[in-house]
Amino acid sequence: MIAIVDYGVGNLFSLSGSLEFLGLESEVTADPEKIRAAQQVILPGVGAFGDAMHRLEQTGLVPVLCEEAQKKPLLGICLGMQLLFESSSEYGTHKGLGLVPGHVEPLDREIAGMGLKVPHMGWNRLDICKDDPLLQYLRQGEYVYYVHSFYAKDCADYTLATSEYGVPVTGVVRNGKVYGTQFHPEKSGKTGLNLLRAFAAL
Repeated sequence: MIAIVDYGVGNLFSLSGSLEFLGLESEVTADPEKIRAAQQVILPGVGAFGDAMHRLEQTGLVPVLCEEAQKKPLLGICLGMQLLFESSSEYGTHKGLGLVPGHVEPLDREIAGMGLKVPHMGWNRLDICKDDPLLQYLRQGEYVYYVHSFYAKDCADYTLATSEYGVPVTGVVRNGKVYGTQFHPEKSGKTGLNLLRAFAAL
């Protein structure tokens, strides 16, 4: 069973619907024991970093997630991926889970004057830079769907794939059993489904 962490932030049911389409058992839950019993864990998220971390801390799940991330595959999606990092400068400075080295910074600072809009919204080409079991069903140059205004930096050693948007935007990361995708697999058609299928097999 895949546990989808419910902390009041995220598009939980489109994600569970994608897993159901793949024939995979999942449960949307905030129950620590169900998260501990799961084979894999997904941390979704949309919205602001500070608010999301506050909500996650209120659930009491931060230590649970940090412990389970050492034992089983954990996948952060969109804001859920950003929460995996050490910190974010979104509307102040906020501490993250610290499961992946690196920091989350505003995209608009990097692409100022390039005529590109923020948020970075829509389909973008995925450039795979490292082989990994998570990407085993994906081909170089497939398109995935992004919606974000901040992105992960200082994490090149942990980056599996990027997408070009004025600068190389960190698209997929890994540190041990901890994975993250800045794009939304559940909104990325067959490519996203193939990534979720690979994650379930880890």
